[in-house]
Amino acid sequence: MEHDGCSGRRWVGLLAGSALLAGAALGYLVRVPQRVIAYVMAFGAGVLLSAVSFELLDEAHKEAGLVPTAAGTLLGAATYTVGNVWLARRGARHRKRSGHREQQPSEEQQAGSGSALALGALLGGVPESAAIGVSLLGGSGAVSLVTVAAVFISNVPEGLSSSTGMRAAERGARYVFGVWGSIAAASALSALLGYTVIGGMSPAVVATMTAVAAGAVLAMVGDTMIPEAYEETRLALGLIIACGFLVSFGLSHLRPRPGTHL
Repeated sequence: MEHDGCSGRRWVGLLAGSALLAGAALGYLVRVPQRVIAYVMAFGAGVLLSAVSFELLDEAHKEAGLVPTAAGTLLGAATYTVGNVWLARRGARHRKRSGHREQQPSEEQQAGSGSALALGALLGGVPESAAIGVSLLGGSGAVSLVTVAAVFISNVPEGLSSSTGMRAAERGARYVFGVWGSIAAASALSALLGYTVIGGMSPAVVATMTAVAAGAVLAMVGDTMIPEAYEETRLALGLIIACGFLVSFGLSHLRPRPGTHL
């Protein structure tokens, strides 16, 4: 029975990560208007901000208190930022830009930028999937519907925007789908490891690791999603983020029936 449970959790991580692949396919194969990409990106940012607040940080605070939660959040944000700075210097600064104003460099323009783009996609995907993994550690073992939904919804515009930029930088379909297919698989593994590895630790450690994942997600939203959304939404950005936030907030207040599992 436990084997079935772990298998189900693995597929939950793959489900959320597969949204990146779906978004990448849409962005590479279809000419999506820049404004549509920006609106969807802004909505996804709002969804993630709400999920981080009410699902991850709130739970971490209840289990570990303010200081470990704050420390974990800052550690996660700092770790993401350091990785992001390193990758930016190697050509991945605009990895989630769709190429309208800030274009990703081609391999000819900056050697090694393709590898940096792939690592950058992994840098953004792992914290989100780890957050799913630790969300499985609730008392009933049920998957947090809100966390999964938030990551899924936000991953679509991330993959959409980034693959559009990759196409503009003249990267081929094999590269684009290879990157996002690998990230989807890595997301499933990250969610599973988040559950199995962290699950054996004390509640305080679990809560702190939850805050670390939340901090990395917050840094990612502020550094990549909101700037891309702002390019086209401008004054509408706040309203769209608020709509995404409220959708996630509403989901977080839906009470599943006892014994219900995803």
